[in-house]
Amino acid sequence: MQFPAAQIALIVNGKIEGDPNSTVNSFGKIEEAIEGQLSFLANPKYEDYVYSTKASVIIVNENFEAKQPVNATLIRVPDAYTAFATLLSKYQEIKQQQLSGIQQPVYMAPTVSYGKNVFIGAFAYLGENVVVGNNTKIYPNVYVGDNVTLGENSILHPGVKIYHDCKVGNNVIIHAGTVIGSDGFGFAPQADGSFIKVPQIGNVVIEDNVEIGSNTTIDRATIGSTLIKSGAKLDNLIQIAHNVVIDENTVIASQVGIAGSTKIGKRCMIGGQSGIVGHITICDDVIIGAAVGVPKSIDKPGLYTGYRARPVKETLRMEVGMQNIRKLEDRIKELEKKLSK
Repeated sequence: MQFPAAQIALIVNGKIEGDPNSTVNSFGKIEEAIEGQLSFLANPKYEDYVYSTKASVIIVNENFEAKQPVNATLIRVPDAYTAFATLLSKYQEIKQQQLSGIQQPVYMAPTVSYGKNVFIGAFAYLGENVVVGNNTKIYPNVYVGDNVTLGENSILHPGVKIYHDCKVGNNVIIHAGTVIGSDGFGFAPQADGSFIKVPQIGNVVIEDNVEIGSNTTIDRATIGSTLIKSGAKLDNLIQIAHNVVIDENTVIASQVGIAGSTKIGKRCMIGGQSGIVGHITICDDVIIGAAVGVPKSIDKPGLYTGYRARPVKETLRMEVGMQNIRKLEDRIKELEKKLSK
């Protein structure tokens, strides 16, 4: 597919500087791009490559001032990174629109219903009363259990497993190997030290515009719903336990574990390898650093760091205190030497 600079500028609402008929057919990093590729400059550290790259079209910030002649056609936009992301999304959308129809072999229960322009890949399984919305793409080896609803324009990548009764909204992307709706970790301890399983009869509800990375697991609720609200973004290898609520536009990095019945607020950012205990609440606009343990509720917005989550200023004071302790140890040793003389 060939795209002229003029068409690209229309998509990103940019201003062309150079040849509007310059065409591209793929994307490339600015330091490696070749003729016929589109690239972008958002980080000033990469500015030198603007003058040497072979890219045919480059998206730049509107305030970019060239210090040398630039061979490529420039498209100036308010935010080059966002514009480039928009183009990647549009390109991906065009490619996915080419996927349609039902490959064979596929198992679909007689009660399955699906909308227009869907794609169902080979070896997929769709159980009783499954509903698939318009333009949704189900890649090969996906399992969709009974009574699952999939919204419109969603994508289930290869090997995704969605257990019975779960609901997935519109414009949701779930990457390969992720499991939605497996049993929550519920066991009742007995007097003899054994455990009895507590049946997990709830479900998982994923609202619109959510993206979930590969090999993430989201457990179904014991009763009610484990809820991932609109706009949330989850990385790979995350564990979300039963009855957890992740509120709107919260982002969670890889290897985070969230225990049962915890509620995470809106617009939170949770760093990789953090662990959050169960039955607590984290308010809106909280940032949790990487590898942080969160043992209790957080009711004030801000940045929290440390082995046990504390406000960042408190953590820094403790770090300074530890350094001062070392200095005090040295002073005590010197005093002991003097006293011994």
